[in-house]
Amino acid sequence: MYMQTKQQLDRLMDLKVDFAFKQLFGREENKHITIIFLNALLKRSDEDRILDISFENIEILPEHEGDKQARLDILARTNRNERVNIEIQFTNKYDMIKRSLYYWATLYRKSMKAGKGYTELQPVIVINILNFNLLKKETNRFHSQFCLLEEDEKFLLTDLMEMHFVEMPKLLKSWRDKQLNPSDDVLARWLLLLGTVDRKNNEVYKDILKKLEEIAMSDPVLNEAMHNWKELSADQEKQQQYESRMKVVMDELAAQREAELRMEASLKEGMEKGIEEGMKKGMEKGIEKGIEKGIEKGIEKGKAEIVNAMLSKGISVEEIANLTDVTIDEVAKLKSGRENKQGPIS
Repeated sequence: MYMQTKQQLDRLMDLKVDFAFKQLFGREENKHITIIFLNALLKRSDEDRILDISFENIEILPEHEGDKQARLDILARTNRNERVNIEIQFTNKYDMIKRSLYYWATLYRKSMKAGKGYTELQPVIVINILNFNLLKKETNRFHSQFCLLEEDEKFLLTDLMEMHFVEMPKLLKSWRDKQLNPSDDVLARWLLLLGTVDRKNNEVYKDILKKLEEIAMSDPVLNEAMHNWKELSADQEKQQQYESRMKVVMDELAAQREAELRMEASLKEGMEKGIEEGMKKGMEKGIEKGIEKGIEKGIEKGKAEIVNAMLSKGISVEEIANLTDVTIDEVAKLKSGRENKQGPIS
């Protein structure tokens, strides 16, 4: 058995935190573990399976002044000359779909070197492992794969684009509902390894850990990964680095939750004021129309109040738009109005 004492369990790193994930899956000495994980996630058969990878620089430097600089979590090139970007996202603070398209486009464009032709452009695969549900209405499946297909006949246009989203809350629900069999499903066992520790809810799922320990007795690569995970979690220096990163992540979660609560309170207050105003107008212009108009005004006022409060805390326009249902243009307009009244916001 790998973890016996409560102290050992409490020190286990949550592998959904980017620091811990990169320590286990993004290091040269562990690349054979990453290869097994990728082949399972990408559903590679014996014919097209990944045999080797080389890790690349994760810094994407801007080509022109003012361009956005990006830092990837893991970027690897396979023996088939595919570039694979793995992103682990603990908090839902970005527009993950647009962000993923941006990363794909940037990496795809970067493969074009001077003097080369378009036929030499190489495939780019983007994998997003999310500690939240992204495709809430579209599917209950925890792993969704996207590529370019013809709409009616569903044939593949090109293999140059491939995008994956793994939603960990859905995975854990499938486990609780007894819909997963990690003994027979290689991908399920590796994703459950990522889901064993849930620091967001301060949980270690002992049933998952026990099952993985059983499987590891006949799976040497999983056994090695779990051993490395244990040693990583016991390393005092690495644990301090992990805790520092964990604090940033938890602060982001707290800020997100605070923004949600403020939005709810502001909308509620705006709704109440809107109904009151609507009732007054309704006495003059027709009750139903007056109430409807008042509610709309109240909601808009509530949104404006929460956006202004977030702007005053220095939260960026993009992050406010991601945390609320207010568009970037609307947030930017409110910010511009504030600056015109009181000077630029620092």
